[in-house]
Amino acid sequence: MSRIFGTSFASVYPLYVAKVEKKGRTKQELDEVIEWLTGFDDAELARMLGDGTDFTGFFDAADLNPNVSLITGVICGVRVEEIEDPLMQKIRYLDKLVDELARGKKMKSILRA
Repeated sequence: MSRIFGTSFASVYPLYVAKVEKKGRTKQELDEVIEWLTGFDDAELARMLGDGTDFTGFFDAADLNPNVSLITGVICGVRVEEIEDPLMQKIRYLDKLVDELARGKKMKSILRA
């Protein structure tokens, strides 16, 4: 089991915010991307952050977007579509979307619309 599985989502979220804001994007855009992926609304996302939910609980509670299979590409040297562990794949999907947001991709493209 990877150490990230037990890591609090709330401890990583500020790093995501800093990454996207450093590149001129907003926390609201980040939240939109997270909510698209997980199916959470603003209140559910806030609750997850406030409760200190770990990545396992975070993705257990999520209702992944049906278009999640459209997320492809390389993150940390590994193709996300080839990751065998389902939880690790979900975490890497999130990482990939955050990277795309930080790189300046259009929201329409990030949200696979």
